[in-house]
Amino acid sequence: MIPYLQVENLTKTIGDLVLFENISFTIGQGQKVALIAQNGTGKSSLLNVIAGIDGQDSGKYTYTNDIKVGYLKQNPDFTPDNTVMSELFTSSSEVTEAIKVYEKAILDPETYDLNEATAKMDSLNAWDFESRMKQILGQLNIFNLEQKIKELSGGQQKRVALAAALIDEPDFLILDEPTNHLDLEMIEWLERFLTKTNCTLFMVTHDRYFLDRVCNEIIEMDDNQTYSYKGNYTYYLEKREDRIRLQNASVEKAQNLLRTELEWARRMPKARGHKSKYRMENVDKLKKQASQIRHEQEVKLSVKSSRLGNKIIEIDNLCKGYDDLELIKDFTYKFSRFEKVGIVGKNGTGKSTFLNLLTKHIAPDSGTIDIGETIRIGYYRQDGINFNPGDKVIDVVREIAEVVNLGNGDTLSASQFLNHFLFPPETQYNYVEKLSGGEQRRLYLCTVLMQNPNFLILDEPTNDLDIMTLTVLEDYLTNFAGCVMVVSHDRYFMDKIVDHLFVFKGNGEIKDFPGSYTTFRDAQLEEEKQAKQLEAQAKPEKKQRQEKPKERKLSYKEKLEFEQLEKDIAELEEEKSAIEELLNSGTLNPDELTEKSIRHGQIKDDLDEKELRWLELSELA
Repeated sequence: MIPYLQVENLTKTIGDLVLFENISFTIGQGQKVALIAQNGTGKSSLLNVIAGIDGQDSGKYTYTNDIKVGYLKQNPDFTPDNTVMSELFTSSSEVTEAIKVYEKAILDPETYDLNEATAKMDSLNAWDFESRMKQILGQLNIFNLEQKIKELSGGQQKRVALAAALIDEPDFLILDEPTNHLDLEMIEWLERFLTKTNCTLFMVTHDRYFLDRVCNEIIEMDDNQTYSYKGNYTYYLEKREDRIRLQNASVEKAQNLLRTELEWARRMPKARGHKSKYRMENVDKLKKQASQIRHEQEVKLSVKSSRLGNKIIEIDNLCKGYDDLELIKDFTYKFSRFEKVGIVGKNGTGKSTFLNLLTKHIAPDSGTIDIGETIRIGYYRQDGINFNPGDKVIDVVREIAEVVNLGNGDTLSASQFLNHFLFPPETQYNYVEKLSGGEQRRLYLCTVLMQNPNFLILDEPTNDLDIMTLTVLEDYLTNFAGCVMVVSHDRYFMDKIVDHLFVFKGNGEIKDFPGSYTTFRDAQLEEEKQAKQLEAQAKPEKKQRQEKPKERKLSYKEKLEFEQLEKDIAELEEEKSAIEELLNSGTLNPDELTEKSIRHGQIKDDLDEKELRWLELSELA
């Protein structure tokens, strides 16, 4: 296997913060590798370094044989006044340049080498660049290619950036959270696309189904070390548990030896100390090894929820739309105690609007939402992070409460509470602006949960959270003594949490589906399969009904046209063959080469048109 990327002893710091230190790994041609690490350990920074956007403090990375590298950043950079079309052509500058040179070579073959330009187009697969671009953008629900970048939402901009990375067909593709801002059908399409592509892949993602189905190797960054697992996410979970168990067994053995050595050292007469210097040195080594016992850090989300009354939330004939766009139409539902509902649907079908209606951030056009007196809503919004960058982490939490009630008679101080959320004391006094995006989301989650809600509304809570935090959040929500409503494109997360789904189908229609997302998707695919089968069965009958009355013969005029077409097609085929021999002979000068190339294209178009007409008439002959 050819090593496409070699990373050797790479180190990156920001001020006093060490993101990663002496990281080394290799990715070979054709591998599809995921990077897993906790938020704040420098995943995005590592990708920025190996993509050549940021520099490293020490170490190096090397790509093999000048391979083409594509990169999807977590927060893409665009020129706001560019259109979607111009931005994509700009991002694919090598292909764009090849197309321009080829067009110039056709018009001015004396200045530009047509053969060289053609070869370049072949090597970059540039002939169908525009059609490939439109196809991929269509799958990502981007259709207006003349719309300016500044008019797009953040999610649409991320999808344009993803399209740019895929269209360019790089040899080595780096993706930072590619599933963020994609709906579930887009994620499934991207899974299929990346599974089939031959490019080498290195990505960061929190979507465990996506990771499991796309990747064949996982690299874990942990305590400034890297561990490689040759398999998918399921395999990684099993082997990681084995690794930690072996590490802990080794440390426990060192602890037992340390106790023996310390006991000996205390009993040893001072006069004989110089004879056992090697044993004292061994004690120092054992102390270091014995201190490395691995305790899995977990986010402790055991926070009290307020008491639920009999009346939760009752919705009656709810309607909401904007201009001609109908998002919610005559929706009625009565929530029960402790139910957990997921919300799914394509982007733009009204999911976030529905949440904003429930939380009174916007008013309905008609209908009512009656909220029970005991209900305390905790709303985690996609755009809810609005911390003052100059605030310290500890101050953000203390503004809400100095003491957190855990609901079992126990309390935690604000500092203790943060420590449970993987914010150790040294981090608590850092400024919010120094936190990574994922750490800020985790802090935001703290501020929502510590207010003791009994009806949780979570809008895309999985975006930018690491897998370790997600696992514990799932455990918390499973045992949460209240109602949960969640919008998420993370299928793994949805399958673990929700009891049923509100499916936003568009045009204001909302369907209540009894089951998990996987159950819903399987049912949906089965319906589509059956619909295709019925359509296929109906086609022969339709064709037969259409063909029965169609028994007319060629008219005299059509017979003459049919005979002439046969002669014309034969003559054009003969001329086409003759031109192809000349083009391949190498005897033509540039002017003749251009003339014959143009004529060859004209003949091909004429043949296509005449053969199509000949086929139409032959059915009547």
